[in-house]
Amino acid sequence: MPELPEVETVRKGLENLVRKKKIVKVEVFWPRIIDHSNIDEFKLNLMGETIEEIERRGKYLIFKLTHFDMISHLRMEGKFEYHQQSDPIMKHTHVIFKFNDGTELRYLDVRKFGRFVLLEKDTAHEYKGLKKLGPEPVKELFLLDDFEEQLKKRKKAIKPLLLDQTLVTGLGNIYVDEALFRAEIHPEQEGNTLTKEEVKRLHQAIINVLGEAVEAGGTTIRSYKNALGDAGNFQVSLLVYGQNGESCPRCGHEILKKKVAQRGTHYCPMCQIYRVRKG
Repeated sequence: MPELPEVETVRKGLENLVRKKKIVKVEVFWPRIIDHSNIDEFKLNLMGETIEEIERRGKYLIFKLTHFDMISHLRMEGKFEYHQQSDPIMKHTHVIFKFNDGTELRYLDVRKFGRFVLLEKDTAHEYKGLKKLGPEPVKELFLLDDFEEQLKKRKKAIKPLLLDQTLVTGLGNIYVDEALFRAEIHPEQEGNTLTKEEVKRLHQAIINVLGEAVEAGGTTIRSYKNALGDAGNFQVSLLVYGQNGESCPRCGHEILKKKVAQRGTHYCPMCQIYRVRKG
């Protein structure tokens, strides 16, 4: 958490809240949050910058500023809050962007895993974390033929393949489990053993699950809230994630949970049957 749908929801919220606002001061309370930059230089460079647009690539937010690109990765617990400058500063607030109209954008992170990096204008796509990302999970960019060709080369289990962000970006633990369930594929099935029909089902399931989750504002598990302070609603649509011990909505069998790629993984052993590799 948060995954692509949550980050996209945050992006939309921030667009409504801080687009076209001018930064007059930046305060940093946890220096390690700022990556590849001297803290004083980071704060100085942002003074006088206007937030022109806010984009997203995978799970990264890209603040398009007057003279810079600022990348933000929320990691596990990072979140933004919009405040008046007179509001009390909450615990776990690590960065504050002060605007010329008396409002602030505050970054909070319980685990302190999130990161900001400031780059030259229009160079965000060259940042190492973004360069390795696969296509966005939309039909115009995430092409079935390319996906099928890439899977033919991969002997690893399908779940960690989908989690590594190179085949397609934006999937995390929740949405991988949901997509694999919809496609009726076992999470440990090797990528290069998937049939043409399974690849087609999985491709469509990934697009559908992430698209539906974006429309629902993401999934609220534990602490996720968007930039407006609202919880997502997709958790009511989860078919398998977090449902261990419940009945499968497709066949009625008990949903199980096991570790796959060090991640808690939910699946139906009747609908998602593992096929032993031949030879």
